[in-house]
Amino acid sequence: MDRGEGAVLWDIDGNRYVDLLAGVGVASLGYAHPRYVAEMTRQLERVHVGSFTSEHRAALVKLIAGLAPGDLNRTQLYSSGAEAVEAAVRLAKAATGRHEMMGFWGGFHGKTGGVLPLLSGSFKHGLGPLAPGNYSTPYAACARCAFGKTFPSCEWHCVDFVRSKIALETTNDIAAIIVEPVQGTAGNVIPPPGYLRELRALATEIGALLICDEMITGFGRTGKMFAVEHDNVVPDVLLVGKGFGGGFPVSGIVIREPIAFSKPWANPSGSSSSYGGNPLAAAAAHVTIQTIVEEQLVEHSRRTGALMLEEMRSWEDEIPIVSDVRGRGLMLGMDLVVPGTRKLLDKKITRWVFDTLLARGVIAMIYNPEVRINPPLVITDEQAMEALATMKAVLEEASARVRQ
Repeated sequence: MDRGEGAVLWDIDGNRYVDLLAGVGVASLGYAHPRYVAEMTRQLERVHVGSFTSEHRAALVKLIAGLAPGDLNRTQLYSSGAEAVEAAVRLAKAATGRHEMMGFWGGFHGKTGGVLPLLSGSFKHGLGPLAPGNYSTPYAACARCAFGKTFPSCEWHCVDFVRSKIALETTNDIAAIIVEPVQGTAGNVIPPPGYLRELRALATEIGALLICDEMITGFGRTGKMFAVEHDNVVPDVLLVGKGFGGGFPVSGIVIREPIAFSKPWANPSGSSSSYGGNPLAAAAAHVTIQTIVEEQLVEHSRRTGALMLEEMRSWEDEIPIVSDVRGRGLMLGMDLVVPGTRKLLDKKITRWVFDTLLARGVIAMIYNPEVRINPPLVITDEQAMEALATMKAVLEEASARVRQ
């Protein structure tokens, strides 16, 4: 790839691509945003490394405190998502004096040693033994409910199951429940309204922290500044990353004041990071969030995402392989299935879809049957609908191939 502008990329041969991937949600401002380029250049020319309190770092943590829900007002900065999750796990153990963690099937929080045990599926296959005291339970993925139930008649069976799992399988020493408000890696899976409120109540009931991983969903991706706002929930720990830095590696944990000084997490160097919050990273995050706010990209995400969702939902009646179209803001998904069934398509077919779509000028995470669409927040309505028109044509061709 040679260059980009906004939500469009050009390769070295001059071929043009509309980007529905954004580096898995990282390029929130797209490519070569003038304000981002100018501020990063300015900072690079001054001082780029060190754990100093810089102009941007001071302004950044103040800005986050003003935007974060409820009383989340303390921020510690890191470089990668997994590093921030690891820090949150350490904090939960320090704040509660407990050692066990509860995650969810389909969840993804990174692949480092302290986080890997919380994942389900193939990410941890062949990598044992893993750290003890970590559990996972079915997510509220209602279209593919692990219990074969239907919402709302299920009466939150999946949440009751977490309660039973804690009582029967753990040592009753849960430090935190960690959850994504929308599961990204699983295919942008959206739980039903009220799910986070139920988990908030459960965490409070058992004396555990609620950690909401908003690496992908944070800063406007779902049409709210933070996805927890859809359920009016204030977690104890909010994890941010990916689009937080507009493409530069920066992540963070945003926490409540009462737990911010929990030891040993709060001991000198107990929560620090060699590169976390360095002047260049702080500049990247600060200018990214400023731009999201001032260019009203949260509202743009909500409105443009709604247009895309309306178009994609029409495909369920028109394209036999398309099922369970879903979306919040510019975080959309769908399943590609064997016509007339809920069985996911073979990856050989979805790989053909990906390759064909790429050849026609659209980049999207469609190489798996659980499709994820996460364009830059700056994508225009015209670019979005152009890309979807191309995607629809390719999916129609794929559907015809499947039915042959």
